[in-house]
Amino acid sequence: MRKIVILHSEVAPDAAEDELDCLRQAKTIAETVTALGDAPILLPFVLDLSATMAKLALIKPDMVFNLVETVAARGSMAYFAPALLDVLRIPYTGSRTAAMFLTSSKPLAKKMLAANGIATPDWIAADETHCASGRPCAYLIKPCWEDASVGLDEEAFLPSADAETALRALRERQKKLNLECFAEAYIDGREFNIALLAGAGGVIVLPPAEILFLNYPPDKLKMLDYRAKWVEDSFEYENTVRTLKIKTQDAGLADRLRETALACWRLFGLRGYARIDFRVDAQGQPWVLEINANPCLSPDAGFAAALEHAGIPYSEAIDNILHDALNP
Repeated sequence: MRKIVILHSEVAPDAAEDELDCLRQAKTIAETVTALGDAPILLPFVLDLSATMAKLALIKPDMVFNLVETVAARGSMAYFAPALLDVLRIPYTGSRTAAMFLTSSKPLAKKMLAANGIATPDWIAADETHCASGRPCAYLIKPCWEDASVGLDEEAFLPSADAETALRALRERQKKLNLECFAEAYIDGREFNIALLAGAGGVIVLPPAEILFLNYPPDKLKMLDYRAKWVEDSFEYENTVRTLKIKTQDAGLADRLRETALACWRLFGLRGYARIDFRVDAQGQPWVLEINANPCLSPDAGFAAALEHAGIPYSEAIDNILHDALNP
C-alpha cells in the first residue's frame, strides 16, 4: 500500500467558492486513492516552506498528488509546490516546475504560443505590447496569474480601445484588484476547451467541450466569467452550460482543436493532465486563451465530464495520473 499525500492549497474557512473547490477536489481524490488501494493523507501547502517540508519529512510519502492552485491565496506562487517537491525528490503528479511557472503566467504563455506559431489573441501587458495593428479593438482585462475566472466580470471589458487606452485601463484594474493584469483582445465567437490525460500509450485527447451561452440578450457579453463558474442562482451560472455533443459540421473544427491542444501539451512539456481553453472566431479560427496545467478534478467539473463522455472511469484517470508521476 502506497502512502500518497494529497497536497492542496491552504484554504480559509471563509474563502471564496473558487478556493473552497480545491478542498472538494482533495476529498474526491483521497476517496479515489483509497478505492485504488492506497493510503491518502491530506496536507495543506503553506507559505512557511520549512513547515511544509518538515511535515512531508515526517510523513515520508511514496508520492504526492499535487493539487496546489494558490499559495497564500496567490496563483503566482503555485509553482512553489512542485519546486519544493523537486528539492525533496518526492515524485508528484501533474506538470513539472517549469511548465507550472510558464503556464501560470498567462502573458508569458502567450508569448511562447505566438513564438511557436500557435494562434493566441493579441495582448497588452504593462511592460510590452503585442498588437497586430494600431486600430482600436475590444479587450478583456484579466489577471496575469489567477485561474478560475478570478477578477473576470463585465467591468473587465473594454468595447473599443487603442493600445494606450487599454494600458491605462489595465493599470487601473490592477489597483482595484491588487493583482497584476494584462489586456487581451476579445474574440467574439464560440468557446471550447480540450482536456488531455496521460496514458500508457501516450497522451489521450479527450472529447472537445463547448461552452454555450443560453438566453443571453444581444447586448450581454458572452464570456465564462466568475459568476458563470461560481455564483449559483445568478443568470450567468444558470445560463452558461457545457456540451460535449459536437455537431457533424464541426468535425473539422474539433480536429483542429485536438491538434492544437496536443501542440500545446508538447510545447510546454505538460504531464499527467491538462486543459486548453479556446475561443473560435466567425471564420472558424481557434485561438488559444489559456493553458491550464492544473485543471479542476472535481467530479462535477469539465475534466470529469469529458472523461465520462469518453467512457473512461474517473478512477482509471486518477490511476493514470498517479502512474505518470513515476515516469522519468
